[in-house]
Amino acid sequence: MFEIYFNLIEDSRILAALFIMLYALAAVCAIRELMTSRTAQGTIAWLLSLIFLPFPTAFLYLAFGWKYMGDYAALQAFSGRKNRAKRVREMGIADEITSSEWPVLSNITQMPFLGGNKSELLIDGQATFDSIFAGICEAKSIILVQFYTIKSDKLGNRLAQILIEKAKAGLNVMVIYDDIGSSKLSKSYISALKQAGVKVNAFNQQHKFLRIYGPMRINYRNHRKIVVVDNKKAWVGGHNISVDYLGENPKFGHWRDTHVCVHGPAALSCALVFREDWEWATGEKLNFGLPEIEKPRDETVLVMPTGPADKLEDCAIAFSEVISRARKRLWIVSPYFVPGVDVQTALYGAALRGVEIRILLPEKADHTLVWLASYAHADKMLEHGIPIYRYNKGFLHQKIILIDDEIAGVGTVNFDNRSFSINFEVTLWFTHKRMIANIEKMLIDDFSQSSATTRDELKKRPLWFRIAAQFARLFSPTL
Repeated sequence: MFEIYFNLIEDSRILAALFIMLYALAAVCAIRELMTSRTAQGTIAWLLSLIFLPFPTAFLYLAFGWKYMGDYAALQAFSGRKNRAKRVREMGIADEITSSEWPVLSNITQMPFLGGNKSELLIDGQATFDSIFAGICEAKSIILVQFYTIKSDKLGNRLAQILIEKAKAGLNVMVIYDDIGSSKLSKSYISALKQAGVKVNAFNQQHKFLRIYGPMRINYRNHRKIVVVDNKKAWVGGHNISVDYLGENPKFGHWRDTHVCVHGPAALSCALVFREDWEWATGEKLNFGLPEIEKPRDETVLVMPTGPADKLEDCAIAFSEVISRARKRLWIVSPYFVPGVDVQTALYGAALRGVEIRILLPEKADHTLVWLASYAHADKMLEHGIPIYRYNKGFLHQKIILIDDEIAGVGTVNFDNRSFSINFEVTLWFTHKRMIANIEKMLIDDFSQSSATTRDELKKRPLWFRIAAQFARLFSPTL
């Protein structure tokens, strides 16, 4: 009898200790959120949940709320971002007129727009990978490869073979992949590259805290897709390394995506973005030296990297700025549409100004929760008179924004909070009329293969679908 009594006491002490530890963890998380948060709305939601439901909120906060990117921010300062604007001006490659016309974008990037580039729009996977692989084969000294997803399938093996050949030929070949996006990449694939002399690293490989606890490893991902050859030519866009992007996935069929190839000073800017990620991923300092600057054409480009190490919501600020500048036309294409309040407000303001707004989204879903949330947000746009189009010819994955005839953005940024605040992303901004016209022509063709959503369609949707979409919308801050 006494033994049972003492066991109960002992069990209650253990239980009490667990509760104390749980609330202590919740308190630490709450203080951390108060000191590092960017938005009051998100902070209030976390605090209320931590107070009234410490389990499992404290552990969810570790996985999705606790940001530890101070090292990356310090690395940005160490890498000389503040001095780059001065250097490019001394090199005579800065476009001061365009930079003064778009000061917010230039200040966010801490770089002026760069002139003297040649830009090529690459539509869909075949054109993109043909261009990238041809560029790698022509490399003379250095090859930088960075993708969110690399799969060891037919396309991935083709890439590996080319990189191995170049590494064996004595070129400096470096590869970064994201831990989550490339979680299924085989060890044998990585081993084969390393044995040939290719330097390969996962983005969070050197950061034990991130890998042990998973918080940033799960949530803060490197979503950039960058290839640079000899610091003179670069490729950026929506494609990853997988046969899916060639349209060979039977579920999705045709895969609609866009990449761009830039030849000129902007390629060096892309290389500097890669360098920061490489130094974070490996701890190894890179010194590319200064290549001979080529100016193959007259196009102006700004390379804008953004991510969770930014002091401000740089990506959201940039997109809100260009939206607010629209006067005639605003076309947005994205596979995911889960905008924050600031971006929604900018879109509503544009609609009230009489801007012709078109938002193009996929009809098919690849991530159900995000897809459902996108429906909820898109329906809100439709209620405010903003047309929503659904792409019908396969799956839509490109990330494009076109404002009037003045500026266009192509890159890796999806129209959601994850891209705006959580992921490491990169956008290339173009202002030359030639590139604007090419993007316009491409999007006109995309819209011709899409259908506009009507209010009647909204009314016909089953109740369960509408409830599911609104429920998914609640997760918008983490999507």
